[in-house]
Amino acid sequence: MAERTVNVAEYLFTRLIQLGCTSLHGVPGDFNLLALDFVESSGLRWVGNCNELNAGYAADAYARLRGLGAICTTFGVGELSAVNAIAGSFAELAPVVHVVGVPGRPSQKEGMLLHHTLGNGDFTVFARMYKEITIAQADLLDPATAPMEIDRVLRTCYVESRPVYIQLPTDMVEQPVHARLLDTPIDVTSHASDKDAEDFATHIVLDRLYEAKHPVFLIDGAVQRRGIRPQVEALVNKAGIPTFVAPMGKGVINEDLPNFVGLYAGEVSAKGIAEAIEQSDLVITIGNIKSDLNTAGFTYRFSRLNTIDINYNHVDVKYAKIENVYFKSLVPRLERELDPSKLSQTARQVPSIPSPQVADETDKSLITHAWLWPRLSNFMQEGDVLVTETGTSYLGHWETKLPRNVTIINQILWSSIGYGVGATQGAALATKEFGKGQRVICFEGDGSFQLTAQELSTIIRHNLKVTMFLIENSGYEIERWVHGMEAGYNDIPQWQYSKFPQTLIPEGTSHTVKTWKIRTRQELESLLQNKSFANGEGLQFVEMHMPKGDAPKTLQEFGRGAAARAS
Repeated sequence: MAERTVNVAEYLFTRLIQLGCTSLHGVPGDFNLLALDFVESSGLRWVGNCNELNAGYAADAYARLRGLGAICTTFGVGELSAVNAIAGSFAELAPVVHVVGVPGRPSQKEGMLLHHTLGNGDFTVFARMYKEITIAQADLLDPATAPMEIDRVLRTCYVESRPVYIQLPTDMVEQPVHARLLDTPIDVTSHASDKDAEDFATHIVLDRLYEAKHPVFLIDGAVQRRGIRPQVEALVNKAGIPTFVAPMGKGVINEDLPNFVGLYAGEVSAKGIAEAIEQSDLVITIGNIKSDLNTAGFTYRFSRLNTIDINYNHVDVKYAKIENVYFKSLVPRLERELDPSKLSQTARQVPSIPSPQVADETDKSLITHAWLWPRLSNFMQEGDVLVTETGTSYLGHWETKLPRNVTIINQILWSSIGYGVGATQGAALATKEFGKGQRVICFEGDGSFQLTAQELSTIIRHNLKVTMFLIENSGYEIERWVHGMEAGYNDIPQWQYSKFPQTLIPEGTSHTVKTWKIRTRQELESLLQNKSFANGEGLQFVEMHMPKGDAPKTLQEFGRGAAARAS
């Protein structure tokens, strides 16, 4: 009896499903069409996006929630349209698999002048570009090695939490491989630390912690991106010392913990926050991402001598680096071996931070940032997924107190405007697959929206549960505060946004789409208090008008500081 076989495409798609990715984003093109014939028969859902850039954004957010995301494009024109999104996934630690349908092996070997090429017979040029923004690559040229190559790059993607690149030639799609190989799951065990190095790091961290009079934790974004949120929270709970989050770490630690203090953003931190952390005699960071926007223009003010940085694969202590220590192993060990009775008597004293003062506004009918973000604290629910676009919303939500287990999705490091619409689609699809009824709430700027607006149609077509607040303030508000407050290049045409979603409903179909046009604080307050709106199904789209020139306090202070530093 002949051994059962599957073709290369079926093998690849089955492996994706085994790793938790059950939907494939992308756009059809002539060099990936044959592979797409096997998507749904393999058990994957084909999403079908409006363009490859949006598909990449969607796969990124999907991956952050599911542990792995995937996008399939055609050679050249398709993959280059997605390159911005994949670069963002690399910077932001999102495990995305990019499958590219490429011309068949004979065509490549002969250097044929095919469409979608540069006309020079070079079929490797785009792969060379992608080598710079993916952590592993595979060119599936041989049926004998294709399964091994697929497993290698998928393991790397999953474990390292960064994008990978797979070329699938058209004539390789239907090549048979042994189906029995799929009976052995891909080993996605995390890297093991060097034993001696981890022993030393554990000794150093605990000894320094026991010696400190006022130690603190600073938790950052790599904790969520690399999937150790529960382990870090267990350590924070057991230690009981004051705990802060960096901007990219907001939502990683539940804010109702008794030792949670607040968000530290250097010189633009809320009153009392900066003093509380900067006067500490030991700052232990976990998963730190030291970008400019995550550190408010590199304005952190604590000494390297008083800092221990626990990173993905090493620990920094003073001016030394302990290599080959992985925090997925170290953090649980610290939690197990920590003896709270050895902490200083003052170590668990949580500083009292004054409540933020409500701005005294002359016109209380306007929806301002100073009013909006604190107000949303009562609108958010446990388990929500909050997508904040690169712009005023990713700074504004710093002032929102979050209920338990809220997940934040944004792009602070890569900062590609327009990310939010595609990311919302990917996040909503992931939550739909979880089946827990989670809400996905997006705050999208009008300027960013105009880049990727058409992806609302994918949200509608798949009946995804999304509430999107479109901030209409006549342009690129965050750019105005960086430079050009009155410059025309920061203005955009004022669309009739609330009418737009209705045009995207496929003709002859029925989908739940509701829209609102909100101009006053009273109108928004009424909407936020509406139970039907709070738990609504389908797409809920709110065109929300805010004053031009208004911005979150953090952005205003950061903008002034940037101007001062530049002068």
